[in-house]
Amino acid sequence: MAGTTSPAVELIDVSKAFGGRVVLDRIRMQVERGERVALLGESGSGKSTLLNLIAGLEPVDAGIVRVAGTQVSSLDPDEAATFRRSSIGFVFQAFHLLPHLDAARNVAVPLLLGGMSAAAALEQATAMLGRVGLAGRASAWPRELSGGEQQRVALARALVHRPSLVLADEPTGNLDPATAARALALIAELVEASGAALVLVTHSEQAAAIAHRRLRLGARGLDADDGVPS
Repeated sequence: MAGTTSPAVELIDVSKAFGGRVVLDRIRMQVERGERVALLGESGSGKSTLLNLIAGLEPVDAGIVRVAGTQVSSLDPDEAATFRRSSIGFVFQAFHLLPHLDAARNVAVPLLLGGMSAAAALEQATAMLGRVGLAGRASAWPRELSGGEQQRVALARALVHRPSLVLADEPTGNLDPATAARALALIAELVEASGAALVLVTHSEQAAAIAHRRLRLGARGLDADDGVPS
């Protein structure tokens, strides 16, 4: 059965160009279930594009992308959206909380999109806010939350539907170092507890430290990174 023993992420000779400029060229990558991988590289190297291809937000020009055994690169846009709602969680630098929804309803969005009733979704969302230390902030509006609190709401939203894969794009880039350290520890703790895999795009050595493995994307493609500056 697909997805039971397959890797969390598998890329085979994946290429992507924009306007004639090759951004990714025959990339190969594998992330095991429960593994945390940090993806590093200079600005413009294609890190965020790679995340978008994994999520099925952008079509590949060539190659194969599989997530938990599902060939995402062969799905049409509607199929890809349905798959994301059930299997992928996202954490972004800018948090992307919906300003017209309180914290609990922001967290409940993936559950509601998946067809869960409003009452059940809010119950699960409130419980998830408790897990990230925000039990008392369920009714707060995003504008009333600090940056660290907003990031915890975003993390709760990413994990509430129990995805097999979490994609994080510079998740602590808008936080001060102390708040970032707490957020990173929480990301590592909750992702490990959920059994999800994590692919983390970052420029930060502090963020990369929560990963089991580091990869660097550059002109030569995707290589292992030993953490020693070149």
